[in-house]
Amino acid sequence: MVKHVSLPLTAEDVKSLKAGDEVLLSGVLYTARDAAHQRLCKLIDEGRELPFDIKGALIYYVGPTPAQPGRPVGSAGPTTSSRMDGFAPKLIACGLRGMLGKGGRSQEVIEAMKQYGCVYFAAIGGAGALMAKAVKSAEIIAWEDLGCEALRRMEVENLQAYVAIDAEGNSLYR
Repeated sequence: MVKHVSLPLTAEDVKSLKAGDEVLLSGVLYTARDAAHQRLCKLIDEGRELPFDIKGALIYYVGPTPAQPGRPVGSAGPTTSSRMDGFAPKLIACGLRGMLGKGGRSQEVIEAMKQYGCVYFAAIGGAGALMAKAVKSAEIIAWEDLGCEALRRMEVENLQAYVAIDAEGNSLYR
């Protein structure tokens, strides 16, 4: 049975999701890859405000391609999540409740997920054009100089994903 999940995520949402659940995500998420994660963590270290409210947020590890006419983004497939593993625990400790990407995560990330209540969703690599159909709007909110890797606020409707690692540490990868 497919679960419909509204974004941003609540603590109750996270607790109810189990590894293996198929979900359709709807609401607002944020996109960020390596360089944006580095900048987010630098802001945290400096005690400065982030460009979005991280509490309950979901970050999608994606660098969408340029939009086709009439569309908010081009292809929007997931990137390899392990590249963000050095940054994720700090963001999770600040209130990040969800991450979406592809591939496994480090034990350090999984421990932070268990400690603070966070879930990791996996999307199917190679399905970027199909996933882009769920994107209703996208706007750059910080770091336009990063191009496709800029921090974006993205509204999605019925974006298909799977719970790869739940907040108890159960993993589809093990």
